[in-house]
Amino acid sequence: MKNILVTGGAGFIGSNFIDYCLKKYPGYKIINLDKLTYAGSKDNLASVLDNPNHFFIQGDIVNTALLNDIFGQYHITDVIHFAAESHVDNSILDPSAFVQTNVMGTYQLLQAAKNHWPKASIENRFFHISTDEVYGSLELDDKAFTEKTPYQPNSPYSASKAASDHLVRSYFKTYALNTCISNCSNNFGPNQHDEKLVPTIIRNLLTNQPVPIYGSGKNVRDWIYVEDHCKAVDTIFHNANAGSHYNIGGDCELTNLKIVEVIASLLNKPFNQESMINFVPDRLGHDLRYAISNAKINRDLNWHPNAKLELNLKNTLNFYIDKYKETSNF
Repeated sequence: MKNILVTGGAGFIGSNFIDYCLKKYPGYKIINLDKLTYAGSKDNLASVLDNPNHFFIQGDIVNTALLNDIFGQYHITDVIHFAAESHVDNSILDPSAFVQTNVMGTYQLLQAAKNHWPKASIENRFFHISTDEVYGSLELDDKAFTEKTPYQPNSPYSASKAASDHLVRSYFKTYALNTCISNCSNNFGPNQHDEKLVPTIIRNLLTNQPVPIYGSGKNVRDWIYVEDHCKAVDTIFHNANAGSHYNIGGDCELTNLKIVEVIASLLNKPFNQESMINFVPDRLGHDLRYAISNAKINRDLNWHPNAKLELNLKNTLNFYIDKYKETSNF
């Protein structure tokens, strides 16, 4: 029996993972700890709130006493750590919350796990969910990031995630904690916060408003559907060796302009850059390109992303169309 502490489970990726996990593993218990900041919502948990194996706790991962109570009361066997401050623009305006949550929060979770689990236990796993942004930026003709790419974070957000990755690795090396780390590319799908790029594109196109795009719009991101990410997390969690580190990518590189064009096409709106795009001053330290090599996770764990971009975007569109109708945003 697994009693998994999922942090950030009311957020975008965390809520999708909990729904996926409880459907696939009905015997698992999920203890969902979320602070319910602006980026987390109980609305994201509608499909699991009545599930008797889902236990929601509102709280902060930096709260040592709360973590100790949760580990003791629920006999936590594993941690899957999604919780993070993740909006780059916000990190540029005020890095303090990112250091507090992403660095200190991860530290407190690691300490709780170390203190409550037997030393070097293979029955207990600490899985840390990270980002490809820790690797920095690629030129257009550079090879994709691998697990051996040096860390070169360029924003306070990515620096805080890099720091948390290093902490997790250190607890494996120093204390033999059964850890694993994944670094994923840009996600899209249901439950993503409205501030992110894909929801912003959908909302603005639905309301015939120009989409704000940084700089020239030629920045490249590797896009992955959130359900694919959940499947990768599941695969790594259950099959990876202790101390493992895996990249997770969607094999789908698109410029920011191109993803606007693709979504416009799915909405049956002919793409017109002049009327659809509002170029805004570029973000400070804006990384040009992210690209993930899936070679290691393909080879070791036989995981591959679903390459059906348009189908996955259609599912995403349907979610946001329904959402914005309900909230009278269009």
